[in-house]
Amino acid sequence: MLVELRKKSQITIPKEIINELNLREKDQLEISVKDGVIIIEPVAVYSKAYIQRLEETVMRINEDPSKYNVSPFHSVEDAMKYLEELDEEEDEFVKEQD
Repeated sequence: MLVELRKKSQITIPKEIINELNLREKDQLEISVKDGVIIIEPVAVYSKAYIQRLEETVMRINEDPSKYNVSPFHSVEDAMKYLEELDEEEDEFVKEQD
């Protein structure tokens, strides 16, 4: 697929690629060069607090589930869903305090 470099060093990523990678407006992309090849990769940016909660959550995988009100996670997706729900609850709490 050919794309053209435009004014201000801009390019347009073809819609087929946008759809294939499920990219959305304001998604973050990392751009780098390796061996003369331009590499553009989608990235997720999370706060340090979120990463810390993720680490703590992942560490539970091998622990006794009776210690927690949430059972061990069966997959990374389950852990991520749990963390997203915590974030939503926290956001609602902050809104209520305003």
